[in-house]
Amino acid sequence: MWLLFAVASAATAGLVAVLAKVGLQGVPSSLATAIRTVVVLVLAWLIVFATGTQAELGSLDQRTLIFLIVSGLATGASWLFYFKALQVGRVTPVVAIDRSSLIFTALISIVLFGETQHVWLKLAGLAVIAVGTYVIVWQRREDEATGASRLWLVWAVLAMGFAVATTLLAKEGLHAVDSSLATAIRTIIVLVMAGVLVAVTGERRAFAVLSRRNWLYLVLSGLATGASWLCFFRALQEGPVSIVLPVDKLSLFFAAVFALLLLRERISRRDALGMAVILIGTIALVLS
Repeated sequence: MWLLFAVASAATAGLVAVLAKVGLQGVPSSLATAIRTVVVLVLAWLIVFATGTQAELGSLDQRTLIFLIVSGLATGASWLFYFKALQVGRVTPVVAIDRSSLIFTALISIVLFGETQHVWLKLAGLAVIAVGTYVIVWQRREDEATGASRLWLVWAVLAMGFAVATTLLAKEGLHAVDSSLATAIRTIIVLVMAGVLVAVTGERRAFAVLSRRNWLYLVLSGLATGASWLCFFRALQEGPVSIVLPVDKLSLFFAAVFALLLLRERISRRDALGMAVILIGTIALVLS
C-alpha cells in the first residue's frame, strides 16, 4: 500500500505545481503560501478528527514534537522558495530541481537509516537521475538568458535544500505519531511562518487585489497539496525512504503533462530526454 500512496503523492504534487503557477500570477509568494496553507490546514485537521487520531496528541513526547516543528519550519522555507521559482521559471525545470532533493536525501538515508541493501544499484540509479536532471535544467534558451530567469534557479536550489531537511526530519518525527496527525501539526508551523512573513513584509495589503482566478487556483493547489502530503507521509511512514522518495519525485512527469495541458508549456526534446533518463534511474532505485 505504501507504494500506491507514493504514486498518488506524485500525481497530486505534479498538479500542485501547475495550479500554483496560475494562482501565483500577480500575488506575493508569502501571501500565496499563507492562503494555500490555510486550505491544507483545514483539510489535514478534518482528516485527523475523522480518523480519531487527535487522541494521540496527549501522548506525543518532546523529541517527536521537536522534529515535527523543525520539519515544519523547513517545509515553510522550501515552499516559499519553490513558489518564488515557479513565478519566474518554467514548471518542468523548477520541478526537476526541486525533485532532485531525492538524490541527497537517499544518500543520507542510506547512511542514517541503514538502507544499504543493493546499495550499488541505488547509487547507480541516483547517478542516472542526476544526469537526467542536468539535461532538463541546463537548457540554453534565449528566453532564459536574462538575470531574472537565472534567479529561478537560485530559488529552486534553495527549495530543494530545505526539502531534503524536511524529509529527513519528518522521518524521525513519524516514529511515534500517525502520519495524518504529523501532517496537521507541521502545517500549523508552516502557516505561522508564512503569516509572520506576510505581516512583516506588508504583503497582507495584496489581499484587496486578489482576483477570483487567484483564489480559485490557490485554493485548488492547497487541496492538492494536502492530498499529496497525506499520501507522501503515509508512504514514508510504512516504506523505505530510498524508494518512497524516487516514486514520489515522479511528480515531475505529471507536472510536465499538466503544464502542457493547462499552461501550454511545450515539452522540448531535452525535457523528454531528461525525463526518460530520470525514469530509468527511478526504476533502478525501486528495483533495488
